[in-house]
Amino acid sequence: MNNLSRRRLMQGAAALVGSAALPAFAKTSPSIHVLKDPNCGCCGSWIKIMRAEGFEVSVENSAWEALNAHKTANGIPEGMMSCHTGRVEAYMIEGHVPPADIRRLLGERPDAVGLSVPGMPFGSPGMGPESEREAFDVFLIRKDGTTEVFASYPAA
Repeated sequence: MNNLSRRRLMQGAAALVGSAALPAFAKTSPSIHVLKDPNCGCCGSWIKIMRAEGFEVSVENSAWEALNAHKTANGIPEGMMSCHTGRVEAYMIEGHVPPADIRRLLGERPDAVGLSVPGMPFGSPGMGPESEREAFDVFLIRKDGTTEVFASYPAA
């Protein structure tokens, strides 16, 4: 009987330790915090797409001047700026970046500031139908301020 009690105690302890690790593995949805102008409709459309793609999105409305200061303080060069700015883990996400590119960034983990789709190209996520998309590039912003094309999307 003692062995059975010890065995059950050990099994219970193992189950407890195993279940404590579950929340870390269970969390598969990346969290992104987005700063945006409260009057921007396309930002809201991009946020809806991100949520539909499984991202946990928190939103903070910000005055345009404060938003631009936030972008600059976090390494977004002026030529890479767009309408909204997000942070996912250690990376900045500027503008209408497709969810697949954010997932790729998180998988590859380059030494970089983050990704940007400068401006607001028609047909990018949240900017109109993809079937009418104009060509656009997603840029990787390096920590030294240089950029390189991370992904390209041809016109539809």
